[in-house]
Amino acid sequence: MTTALRQLLAGAPEDAAPRLLGSYLVSTVDDDLVRVRLTEVEAYKGADDPASHAHGGETPRNSSMFSQPGTLYVYRSYGVHWCANSATGPIGTGWGILMRAGEIVEGEGVVVRRRGRRTDLVNGPGKLTQALGILGDHNGIDLLDPGSPVRLEEGPAPGLVMATPRIGISRAQDLHWRFVETHPVGSGG
Repeated sequence: MTTALRQLLAGAPEDAAPRLLGSYLVSTVDDDLVRVRLTEVEAYKGADDPASHAHGGETPRNSSMFSQPGTLYVYRSYGVHWCANSATGPIGTGWGILMRAGEIVEGEGVVVRRRGRRTDLVNGPGKLTQALGILGDHNGIDLLDPGSPVRLEEGPAPGLVMATPRIGISRAQDLHWRFVETHPVGSGG
């Protein structure tokens, strides 16, 4: 399983991102297991993408994006929410995929406790990381190591996928590199 995801993430982010939909983002943090099926992601392409954190080159903050495919890059958005990305492409490119939203498959009680609410649990990047217990301390871990506290696992292929402009950026708004599963597999619609 890990080999297929590593090969997928070794490609260009705009190609890998829609194919990452349906995969599971799993955390075992504080002995609590949470499994979320990814339904929304965004691609970022390093130096070739002015909206990317890696556009200006490698820094101490974004160095995980320049690591091997499957490395977790965690950063604070607006100083408030943690956001989680997977490094993609060849080492040194600074390419990545932001994991934006999903569906809870396992651990809903844990998510409700962490989020302090019962609705809108994982429908945004900050909500997703809070639900999974992902913090800055997780930056740099290998998402494809089965022993990692936060990891990616293969899941069912997505249903219908829609490409749209990315959200919350001021540059490169014309790129349709946000990918959303609009009809989950088996939804009949």
